[in-house]
Amino acid sequence: MKLYYMPGACSLATHITLEWLGKPYETQAVARDALKQPEFLKINPMGAVPALTDGDLTLTQNAAILEYLAEQAPELKLLGDGSAKSRAEVRRWLGFINSDLHRTFSLVFGAPRYLSGEAAQEELRTSASGMLRNMFGILNTQLTDQPYLAGTSPSVADAYLYVVLRWAKAKNIDLSGQDNLAAFSERMKSDKAVQAALKAEGLE
Repeated sequence: MKLYYMPGACSLATHITLEWLGKPYETQAVARDALKQPEFLKINPMGAVPALTDGDLTLTQNAAILEYLAEQAPELKLLGDGSAKSRAEVRRWLGFINSDLHRTFSLVFGAPRYLSGEAAQEELRTSASGMLRNMFGILNTQLTDQPYLAGTSPSVADAYLYVVLRWAKAKNIDLSGQDNLAAFSERMKSDKAVQAALKAEGLE
């Protein structure tokens, strides 16, 4: 398998999951200005990371890649404990992070794509930051009585949550009082697979 990534991007969740799997894989960092170049567009026509190749299979879209990897090692329970209920629970949080949190972060990271004028852009960032705090609050509540989103062991949704929490810190999103998320972040940082992925991407 080969992962195409940008350091610290959502592809970091895939990188962490590959480390959890413990199987051989390769990585290739993709510079931002290379994303829209013909060579990479052959791999992902959307010009975005992550992309994963495995033999003759090329996968894009983070959620799909994460599920694919989880299914390579069902004994790790990265997509739940095997029951339909458990799988649905992981997919619920994976979908929430991918479709709601990640999408809202795009308003913070890329305000100029949506509005012209610094004042309007700052207003958009402020509004999106408030939305993000509320969404993170939902996740904080989910972690009240358990260490991970779907129970007692980490899933691919937790890898993704760890990545967006890093974004929240980088963009100064106010997560004060959300102590379960703070504890979760520390728990993930102590994971050897997380540490290995961070080191490989130069993010230590």
